[in-house]
Order: sequence, then C-alpha cells, then structure tokens
Amino acid sequence: MRLGGIDWGRLLEMMRKELRQTRRDPQALRVVLVAPIVQLIVFGYAVNTDIRNARVIVFDRDHTSVSRELGQTLTASGHFRIVETAGRAQDLVEALDHGRAVLGVEIPRGFEGDLAAGTPARVQVLVDGTMSNTATVAQAYASQIILRFGQEHSSTVAQTATLSGGRLPGVDLRVRSWYNPNLESRIYNVPAVMGSVMMLMALLLTALAVVREREVGTLEQLMVSPLTPVELILGKTVPVVGIALVDLTVIASVAILWFGIPMRGSFLLLFFASLVYIVCGLGSGLLISTASATTQEAFMTLFMFFLPAMIFSGFFFPIANMPTAFQFVSLLDPLRYYLETVRGIFLKGAGITVLWGQIAVLALMGGAILWIASTRFRKTTA
Repeated sequence: MRLGGIDWGRLLEMMRKELRQTRRDPQALRVVLVAPIVQLIVFGYAVNTDIRNARVIVFDRDHTSVSRELGQTLTASGHFRIVETAGRAQDLVEALDHGRAVLGVEIPRGFEGDLAAGTPARVQVLVDGTMSNTATVAQAYASQIILRFGQEHSSTVAQTATLSGGRLPGVDLRVRSWYNPNLESRIYNVPAVMGSVMMLMALLLTALAVVREREVGTLEQLMVSPLTPVELILGKTVPVVGIALVDLTVIASVAILWFGIPMRGSFLLLFFASLVYIVCGLGSGLLISTASATTQEAFMTLFMFFLPAMIFSGFFFPIANMPTAFQFVSLLDPLRYYLETVRGIFLKGAGITVLWGQIAVLALMGGAILWIASTRFRKTTA
C-alpha cells in the first residue's frame, strides 16, 4: 500500500528487519536493556552530593549547657557526627590537615550569655575545601543548623522579654525549600538520567546501525533495493523511537517505584516531550553516521558530541555559573531544554502552558537536525 509516496509494506518489512537485527545483537541488547538501569543506579546512589555523618571536630570554649546543646543539634540532624573534641584551637587545624574531620566548629566564650542577652552570638566554622562540592554542601548544612539553633533560642529569649514587658525582635525569618524539601540530590539527578539515556540510545542505535551496514556492505544492497531513501531513513529511525520510549517507561517506573521520585505532572506530556526530544537524537545519530566510515570512528564522534552535550545541559553544573560565552553555547544543546522539561514535569507538576517554550525549541531543533542529516545521508549513500 502506497500513501504519501511511501510504500508502507516495504517500510514495515524494513522496520521488522531492524528490530530482528537488534534482538539478535548481544551488544545492542546490553545497550538497550542494561545500560539504562546501570546509569539510573549510578546516578541514583553513587552520584550523591548529600552529606551523611560527615566528621566534625568541636572546640567548645564556653562549656555551658547551651554550647553542648549546639553540638547535639549538629549530630541530631544526621548530616554530621562529632568524632573529636578539641582542647585548643590548633587541634582544629591539625584535624583538618590530617583528614580526621571535614568540619571544625569553634564555640567562643560567652556564647550562652550572648544568646541570653539577645546580642549576636558568633560561631566559627572551618571546612576542608579540598573537595569543593562536599565542602560547599557541608558548609550550607552547618550554617542552616546553627542559624536555626540561634533563632530558636532567640525566640525563647524574646518570649521571656515579652512576658516581662520587653520588645519582640523585628525579623522572624523562616525558610522553606519547595519541590525538594530535604534538598536530596537523588530527586534532582534521577529524572535527568532520562535525558542522557535516551540521547545515548538514539545516538548509538542510529549511528552504529547505519555504519555497521556500511562496513559489512549491506547498505549498498539496501540502496539498490526498491526502498526509497525516505523509506530507508524511516526504517532505520522509527524502531529507535519505539526502543527509546520503552527505555523511558522502564526508567520512569524505576524512578517512581524504587527511588520514590515524586511524579507531580502529566505522563502524557512527558511522553510527548520525550518524543520530540528523541527526534533531536535521531537526527544527530544520522548526522554522525554520514561523517563516519567505521564503527570506531562513529564511537569517537558520538562521544565528542555526547560529553559536551552533558556538560552544557546543566546536568552537572548550573548554567548560570558558566562563562557568558558558554551560556550562549548551551542554547544549542537539546539536552538542556529536555532537562528543564522533565524536571518541571516530575518535581513541579508543570504543564504545557509553562513548558511550551522548551518543547517548541526542541521541535525546531529536531526538525532542523533531522532535515540536515537526511539530506547528507541521501547524498552520501547516493
């Protein structure tokens, strides 16, 4: 049956051939079935910037019940554990130098008296900055705990002052984190794994399938067959769309059921946005196949594209922290817009009225990349 210049019978046979070939290829099966789960486990468990039981040394100069309570508050959070008590300031430095602790806390004399008098009480926090990410997170946690401790004691003092005819303080600061109340890195990382996995699947299965056909000499046989270039391109790419959507379903199910990632948005919108995004990956894979003569060359070209795409997407580093020139480069990265979309759907419950801009950019990028890749593919196989 022909419709729109395409023989759908030939196209379906081509698609069946691609699926059978993928099923019989052990390497392709590992990439399709094993790699997504491995990546999800790695990013869900191993890539974790949360602080748990970080080693702390405390130098308590005040030796009061309130200063001891501050130490207990640090350990009660679960983020820190006191491994040593210093007797002098030099002990803090030595503990940090030798790696016995990642955080040093010095409580000065008069700490309890300053809180009781309602005057600012000072606490010094020293952080081992050799691992900057851990140091930043540990410093943020310690600062929040100490500030909250001071506010709670100030409130107690204020209530006492009110009962005795004094004045209440002018500011009551209360901080709440939306969408990720406990600031867990897993909740931030796991939804984004979908973008990296589907991009990698689309690139590998499209680029390597075409290059493998060229290496074994079957691509020329396909070109002299009754298949038109459009049917050949669709036959190579449409099965990849189905495989990528299956991977999406598996990853989303594991993320929700195993890791407990909240899904506040629409599954239908997630699949629609993912379908548009997959087109970008298909076009990129097809474009790589036109520039590669061997499988090794395709692998090298693929990772030269994939790794910068990961870096500029905001997966690992905030885009706002990048130099201005690199921020402009990130505007050409499809993965950036997909991560904004998938995190918005999962964590914020955002709908199409909020995410239409990102999806529209993905659609424009996907259409342009696929058109360029298809044109080059027809020329290189002609």
